[in-house]
Amino acid sequence: MTLYISALLVACCLSSIPSDVGAFTAISAIVRHANPSRLHVTNEVRVEGDVASSSSTSSSSSVPNDGAIAEVVLVGCGAPNRGMGWYHAVQMLEGRCPSASLDYVVEGWFLGPGSSGPGGPEFNDWAESVKNEYGTVFVGSVSELPPPSSSSRPRVALISGRTADNPRLLTECISAGCRAIYLEKPGAPTVSELERMKDEAESAGITVLMGYNKNVCKYVRKTREFAETVPGSRVTFVSNNAYENTPESLGECFERNAEGMLKNMAIHELALLVSFYDVTVENIDSVVADREFSSMQTLTGPSGKEYTDFDKIKFTITTKTGKVVSVQADRCGGTDSYATVTDASGSEVFRYCMPDDEDRESVKALQAKYPTAMPYFFTQDPDYVTVKERVARYTATGEEATGVATIGVAVETLRVAEFLTPTLMEQLK
Repeated sequence: MTLYISALLVACCLSSIPSDVGAFTAISAIVRHANPSRLHVTNEVRVEGDVASSSSTSSSSSVPNDGAIAEVVLVGCGAPNRGMGWYHAVQMLEGRCPSASLDYVVEGWFLGPGSSGPGGPEFNDWAESVKNEYGTVFVGSVSELPPPSSSSRPRVALISGRTADNPRLLTECISAGCRAIYLEKPGAPTVSELERMKDEAESAGITVLMGYNKNVCKYVRKTREFAETVPGSRVTFVSNNAYENTPESLGECFERNAEGMLKNMAIHELALLVSFYDVTVENIDSVVADREFSSMQTLTGPSGKEYTDFDKIKFTITTKTGKVVSVQADRCGGTDSYATVTDASGSEVFRYCMPDDEDRESVKALQAKYPTAMPYFFTQDPDYVTVKERVARYTATGEEATGVATIGVAVETLRVAEFLTPTLMEQLK
């Protein structure tokens, strides 16, 4: 009890001064060990309009005032420093999502046939340290989960596995007593599968919310707001990854993301077009690829199979209702994403980057802490926190998950991706 009180006193003292990531994580761990209810010490979520952001390096430590917490089951963790699920876990374990308690991790590969293969030993070492420090339970399948702990801590599943596995995993998570499901993009390999998942969840009374984090991004909001002040303006959303521009690196990328760039990397931008620009398959009047920028390759993946995909693509969509918007995505373009606004003459009049100057110090701190992790984790770090917190908060209290895309938006986004992929490939032949 003395340890618990001391931890809270330290947290309160730190609420008015900057704290580094290591100190914050240590305090979070002390409180978790000291209190059986796993009370969270958290980074404050700073809300600006309808967009929340959090800093991993300099923000207040606090405890949710109402104590509403959801029991989180992470399904599909992946390899440390590589898997998106792993980074979701890190953010929750560090206490950065006040309404989320990471109680269970389901990892079918590394706790099964992949335990002794590449990445297996590293995953199991990490899992052991998490079990010892936080008490998180690791299992190999959803069927191994016990029933939800209590009605006061409703269960939410965060599904971050392979896209091809998602239809099965959603069914299993519904059976496991989840009140809500956070589903990573694109949700399913095909539109028909995602539509069946939507119908299944609705029949069970389960809300499915999507991990389209750019829907709540600061740079997206600021770009849209500026564009509204410029007559005849046009917005371009630019997304970059930092893969090496080699056949080996891109071949591995093509195989690991076999659903293709438009269903994987650029799906976030397509969700923006669906959410904010009236883009639907039926409302697309034309789509034109920028042949000078775009590139499509057929490469061999680690398995020896060949995959054809875009390594970079730029295109402009004009809708039947008169809206014009562009998307640019580059697997080897670096770590920053941004958006631009051009005026009626085609001159660029605005650019906003992610991360902006305010967030770059946070990115540096995270890079120093996790030097071998995927760089894009850090540039999008506060937005991952925002989406998870809003979904967990919705699960725990019923409060609306403002700005978070629904599975209905995801269905239309995937329809657009399936329409655009062959159309753009044909233009680039």
